[in-house]
Amino acid sequence: MGILSWIVVGLIAGWLAGQVMRGSGSGLLGDLIVGVLGAIIGGFLAGQLLGIENAVSGFNLTSIIVAFIGSVILIAILRAIRR
Repeated sequence: MGILSWIVVGLIAGWLAGQVMRGSGSGLLGDLIVGVLGAIIGGFLAGQLLGIENAVSGFNLTSIIVAFIGSVILIAILRAIRR
């Protein structure tokens, strides 16, 4: 997946996760970072738990869903650490 695809998927997934977990996003850069890290986490978990290789493989619905789930997990972990 190209860098532009990672950025777009990261922005979408980060924004969606911010809306679901907090009710508002973290700003453009925050959403991008959460989304890209969420895509990495989600892709790793999909590969390990579900046996799906290349779960985040471009700009498509599957990649956005996997990145969104990873982003939600990341936000939940960050909240648990901050408390």
